[in-house]
Amino acid sequence: MLPDLLAFTQQLQSLIKQHPTRVMVGIAAALSLIGGGAVAVVNLSPDASQLPLRQVVESVNTLSLPSLDKQKTLQLFRTDTTRSSDTAESLLSRLGVNDAEAAAFLRNTPLARQQLLGRAGRTVSAEVDENNRLLKLVARWSADNSDQFTRWTVKREASGLTQQLETAPLTVTTRLGSGTIQSSLFAATDDANIPDSVASQLADVFSGDIDFQRALRKGDRFSVVYESLEADGETLRPGRVLSAEFVNAGKTLQAFWFQESGNKGGYYNAEGKSLRHAYLASPLAFSRITSGFKMRFHPILQTWKAHLGVDYAAPTGTPVRSVGQGVVDFAGVQNGFGNVVMIKHNSGHTTVYAHLSRILVARGQSVTQGQTVGLVGQTGWATGPHLHFEFRVNGQQKDPILMARESISIEVSAAARDAFKRLIAQSRTELTAAASVQNTNAE
Repeated sequence: MLPDLLAFTQQLQSLIKQHPTRVMVGIAAALSLIGGGAVAVVNLSPDASQLPLRQVVESVNTLSLPSLDKQKTLQLFRTDTTRSSDTAESLLSRLGVNDAEAAAFLRNTPLARQQLLGRAGRTVSAEVDENNRLLKLVARWSADNSDQFTRWTVKREASGLTQQLETAPLTVTTRLGSGTIQSSLFAATDDANIPDSVASQLADVFSGDIDFQRALRKGDRFSVVYESLEADGETLRPGRVLSAEFVNAGKTLQAFWFQESGNKGGYYNAEGKSLRHAYLASPLAFSRITSGFKMRFHPILQTWKAHLGVDYAAPTGTPVRSVGQGVVDFAGVQNGFGNVVMIKHNSGHTTVYAHLSRILVARGQSVTQGQTVGLVGQTGWATGPHLHFEFRVNGQQKDPILMARESISIEVSAAARDAFKRLIAQSRTELTAAASVQNTNAE
């Protein structure tokens, strides 16, 4: 059998070589006959229209649907913040409430008059029905430096409006922000939706290294990570700055909040050195220097005279802060200084705050760094409201700006170094994310 198959195969190959066209035509014809046969088989099938029909009927059990309740009362919710000019009517109007009974309830409730009406910054939420009648009102507030908040709830019951007062712990979350200086720090933080209290903390944290009166440059950048204190998911107030980065005139400064066990806590750079120098760079949080530590033409004496201090222009009533910890050596009126406060510090150092409109400390009183000791004025020999500030070492006047920069700072202890390094690693990741917030918004 196998020899016969081989012989046939050889003959077929020889035939294809001699007559290729005839062989291909023959193969095509064979395939056509096979296809025709297939079609013939298909055509032998019965016509579907001639098939017999059969009707099948089956009973189906219907599903039992729950009875629909009557349409529920429409409820609307709205949240707003109280203003110092608020009355019961104006507050409820902003909350979408049109309810004379509710307005009368707020006017006649002592707690509402004390904590809401005429008080700015309180978070209030209201729930009303389709007729804008008050169903529920919730107000939340928290005292500064407290880890608790107060929740006051007014609810409509069958008997009328009732009230309930509760306290609960605040929830601490973390917020990120960044910005670029165009004109001032506060303008930049406003553009970045960063609270003013956070901006003030930034200025305070870096006050030993940046003179915010004259050292800011357009294009300076900052990133910040700070706490947000919340009540029932509503932000009540910002908390402490946890970490920050400030690029000033091309120089990058970083600050990290760190608290050693049993210590008060403070801000440190990445090397573990405290940013809280012995002296602040300025006795005013925000102002401008009008006369530095140099020779000048005296506006009253009309002669050239050495100016042995620094003058800061600021409106009357601006708080004046002690640049360092010490004891009040003098508080009263003295010649051309007018109202003046003198504070003794360590190592024979004394600081002088002159031309005050008001003195807020007394002789012998201990003061802390940053404590308000008086208010800007123009008492004594002064042509306008400003602060004259001096720094004396053993009775000799020195440049206050240089003294602040050269003041010493403490470092993280050896025992806390490992914990500090872990904090730095995490904080740097957060600062990178904070910086990307501005980049994302810019894109």
